[in-house]
Amino acid sequence: MTVTAITGAKVFDGIDTHAPTTVLIDGRQIVSVGGPVPGGADVVDGSGGTLLPGLIDAHVHTNAGALALALAFGVTTELEMQGTNTRDNRRHISDNDALADVRSSGFGITPPGGHPSELFPEGSRPGPPPGARPAGEPPLMPFSTTPEEAVAFIPQLIERGSDYIKFMVDDGSVEGHPGLPMLDQATLNAGVAEAKRHGMLTVAHTLTLDATRMAIEAGIDGLAHVFMDQPHTDEIISLLKDSDTFVVPCIVLNASMMGITGDELADDPRVASRLDDDWMTTLRSSFGHYPQGKISHVLDTVRALHDAGVDILAGTDVSVPLPFLGGLAHGASIHHELHYLTRAGLSPLQALRAATSTTARRFNLTDRGRIAEGLRADLLLIDGDPTTTITDTLNTRAIWRRGTLLKA
Repeated sequence: MTVTAITGAKVFDGIDTHAPTTVLIDGRQIVSVGGPVPGGADVVDGSGGTLLPGLIDAHVHTNAGALALALAFGVTTELEMQGTNTRDNRRHISDNDALADVRSSGFGITPPGGHPSELFPEGSRPGPPPGARPAGEPPLMPFSTTPEEAVAFIPQLIERGSDYIKFMVDDGSVEGHPGLPMLDQATLNAGVAEAKRHGMLTVAHTLTLDATRMAIEAGIDGLAHVFMDQPHTDEIISLLKDSDTFVVPCIVLNASMMGITGDELADDPRVASRLDDDWMTTLRSSFGHYPQGKISHVLDTVRALHDAGVDILAGTDVSVPLPFLGGLAHGASIHHELHYLTRAGLSPLQALRAATSTTARRFNLTDRGRIAEGLRADLLLIDGDPTTTITDTLNTRAIWRRGTLLKA
């Protein structure tokens, strides 16, 4: 294969920035950062632009169409937090450079009738429609009401190809369904301990402060949301810091839960040009289940977590193009989340780390998230400089997935 040389672009390597330099791609890998352009190389002039690692959305629910849309916005990896794209079901995705790559928890451990069943009409569930689901046995639904049941499901989830284990800790109060069946502390503790005994990363869905405290007590590795039911306390920030728990705030989701639509994002021609009518309608809608919430409290919480040194990861909780799951769109919403993170007090550079190297490190994705020799050539070339102006991330010039160029 011909070596590709990306020249003249400022480089954000996932951690720090570098003056314009040459990045060489050979096949699927980055082979050097800096140095001369070899004879016969395909040269891509990056002058006036910034080269970034491909973005990672740390919280999605996805399918092949959504993965293609994500890639069109420079998201080269999506981390599924409830769905069917587990190890043995995604071989057709892993080898398809027209789609973002994906990792998955499979389905989360929750009681029968627990979250997220209240969000969906009778007879439906998140994920691709039946005709689009991978062939073979149906997905494992790890409904648990006792410690013994949760423990028994852990090896089954691992056998089915889950990359990490997710736990739902939700009483339905934020979704407008108070009193939902919810994992109790003993069941959560047992499930998390068993997952860790098997060497698995653990994440928890927690939208309330009390659920957050439960997850920390259980020893969870990361939170797939930041709580939105009340302002933060010094105690909860200290607990998260001391436990080394990472947080995927999904501020865009919290905003949508409060009735804030994605209109501002949808009005941007850089977004509208890449979305079809169904996604535009969804983006201009909202969940709207928690209008009493205050986005200022969420932003203050994220600021406090960041100031305390808690790892913040960029994620969206985007799923399918249905208005009742609105305010979000694959690919587009990670750029919105980056904007929200800077509103919460992160610098543009820190926000970009949240969508690249920090997520790769916390999810043990050792082959991506940075621009360095030997890593996957998942790259995003944009016009402008998002390390100073975060909204420049939407100025897509070119995208590479495993070294394969996707035209902007």
